[in-house]
Amino acid sequence: MKTKLLFILIPAFLISFNANAQVKIPVKKKVNKEVENRANKNVDKTIDKTFDKLEKGLGGLFKKKDKKSKDETTNKQGNNQIGDETVDSESQTTVQEQKQPSLSWAKFDFVPGDEVIFEDAPGADEENGEFPSRWDLVKGQVEIAKFDGENVMLFIDGQPEIVPYLKNSSEDYLPEVFTIEFDYYTPVAGNRISVYLYDDKNQKKVHHDMYMDISSKGVSEKLSNVSGELPDIDYTNSRNARWIHVSIAFTKGKLKVYMDDTRVINIPHYEGNPTGLTLQAYWADLGEDKPFYFKNIRIAEGGVKYYDRVIQDGKIIVNGIRFDLNKATIKPESNGAINEIFQLMQNQAELNFSVEGHTDSDGHDDYNMQLSKDRAEAVMNRLIQLGISSDRLISTGYGESKPIDNNTTAEGKANNRRVEFVKF
Repeated sequence: MKTKLLFILIPAFLISFNANAQVKIPVKKKVNKEVENRANKNVDKTIDKTFDKLEKGLGGLFKKKDKKSKDETTNKQGNNQIGDETVDSESQTTVQEQKQPSLSWAKFDFVPGDEVIFEDAPGADEENGEFPSRWDLVKGQVEIAKFDGENVMLFIDGQPEIVPYLKNSSEDYLPEVFTIEFDYYTPVAGNRISVYLYDDKNQKKVHHDMYMDISSKGVSEKLSNVSGELPDIDYTNSRNARWIHVSIAFTKGKLKVYMDDTRVINIPHYEGNPTGLTLQAYWADLGEDKPFYFKNIRIAEGGVKYYDRVIQDGKIIVNGIRFDLNKATIKPESNGAINEIFQLMQNQAELNFSVEGHTDSDGHDDYNMQLSKDRAEAVMNRLIQLGISSDRLISTGYGESKPIDNNTTAEGKANNRRVEFVKF
């Protein structure tokens, strides 16, 4: 048998040797038989070794093939081997999906302060064409105008700049925790506005880099040299005329700035100490059809967290839920406050709320009563839409019957226009 295999394997065996080390088997009679025998013995030994290697290699190949076939069969049956445990393909896919990281990011976590310390819409009693009575002029031209049926402050030209008209304007009138909000209208291809966190007319000994430029695309804060843009900007219409809601939150050294419903600036350690407010529209020019409009300016002092309030007082008073004028339509800037209530109810499963609406004294009593009920119901429905069970909420309204401040000042009226969440 070995002799037959010899003639089959010798050609392949000879090819695998180096040309300089080839073995030549003598076939002529004159070659010594002993040499021939020794050569054949050497060849036999080599062939045996080759067979051993071939058998070992073939065995490994067959084993791999068997394992592969086994794996293929296992896969067809829907099972995979993981360590010492067997799980089906669907379960493994689920495990892999569960290992994927998830992102949780609150892009709009703004909650307005509880107590309003300055408010100007401007009021309906302001006379068209006059300088706004709640403000003081630094430079330029600013007048009251009516825009889309509402009174607004019109920044005309001359690099217009104004500050709140307050008795203590030369002092630091911003508390350690405060919020500032306003709406401004940028004209077509309008440039930026500037917001100074000090009174540029009455407070001279301040850090003059403590301001930010705001355009329709984003915010650039100068003191910290931090900028942020709105995401997904459509640059084909980013300079179109539109209203923009700006919210600023300062909490003991932390500064956040929001545009509409997006946070664009988040500075954990602000170097400045905000002391007041200045609004400037440097690029305003009515002659070139580029006026800027401002409305709904509010400065409020921050307060205790919602959870602490409900534990202490049994209710939460929220001034940060806003509605369209004389309607129950919730404005987008209210999302921060509503989301805070939602999270509180999610975390405290035993907490149930009566949502109660309140108005100021402007308008007829009956109208205010119905408006407050409609607004409270709208807030309740929003929380239900977010996922709060309807049996944990009720709603009602009290109109102007339960004021918590005077109805003779803009700030007092702003504090009376509120939504309360009363524990039951």
